[in-house]
Amino acid sequence: MRRVVLALALIVAAGLGSKAWAGVMRLSYANFFPPTHVQSRLAEAWCREVERLSGGRIKIDYFPGQSLVRAAQSYEAVASGICEIAMGCFAYTRGRFPVMEVVDLPLGYRNALEATKVANILMRELKPRELRDVKILYLHAHGPGMIHTRTRAVQRLEDLKGLKLRAHGTSALVAKALGAAVVSMPMPQVYQALARGVADGALYPLEANLGWRLMEVVRYVTLETSTGYTTCFFVAMNRRVWEGLPAKLRHKIEALDRRWAIKSARAWDEADTAGLKALLRLPGRKAVRLSQGERCRWQKAARKVWEEYMARASAKGIDGKRVLATALEILSRVRKENAQH
Repeated sequence: MRRVVLALALIVAAGLGSKAWAGVMRLSYANFFPPTHVQSRLAEAWCREVERLSGGRIKIDYFPGQSLVRAAQSYEAVASGICEIAMGCFAYTRGRFPVMEVVDLPLGYRNALEATKVANILMRELKPRELRDVKILYLHAHGPGMIHTRTRAVQRLEDLKGLKLRAHGTSALVAKALGAAVVSMPMPQVYQALARGVADGALYPLEANLGWRLMEVVRYVTLETSTGYTTCFFVAMNRRVWEGLPAKLRHKIEALDRRWAIKSARAWDEADTAGLKALLRLPGRKAVRLSQGERCRWQKAARKVWEEYMARASAKGIDGKRVLATALEILSRVRKENAQH
């Protein structure tokens, strides 16, 4: 019945074009982040902004913490109409998004703002067919993942030999390329795995030290961004719902989305700063930095992840070399733009 009502509302909205439609359109927004997470709070604030922009003609019911849709099902749930809007993660359905997968690679991101800008520009310029089932409202990405360890600092590639690092998705590929043994598990299990010594360390962005309290079970962090990977998140709307909105409102939402992508990126960066401070405030904690020579060795080792990506993309009929070159060119462009500001 809910879908029938929504379909009728869309028909009316489409017929009215930029004019006001009758009644109120109720939409559902599914988000896997827990309600207390900064990205969940920002998502809910986005909902209220859309309601305001619509003059109260749209009402959005917000469902955080996987209470409506599981994380890995977010994209398909929006495409099929199970929910009208969702925040998801490309990495949770590995192989489903061969073009957008390039964003997560260890391109050497220095912060979340860089990664977020690269993701959105690349999507706009390449227009991947893999995203044609939905309307992608905006993308955002967390800051570079760092190696955290329990009992010994990692200063050289040799220090990683035999080390069991918790990693997942792209971070697992990076850990393997650098010579570590990979222990894969979901984030909620990482604290106990580190506390019990099941893992010797983990690869994750600095924000998780505070957000997941991991600073309590690690002692060292290797602050190195030359092999910085990221995780790209999407906010998508059902295409029929989007196309049924008046053109004027769509333009307003697109302007809002551009602002919200940057707000989300800055929130990730602020969380990284807080996470590092939380770690270093505890006794016995230490941040390690690589020498220039060692940094070059890590960069060279991480290039294997690039090569593996190009091979996977080619197997799917995608010119992975061109996509990777485009991503790197965009990153260079973003850095020049940021430097000017």
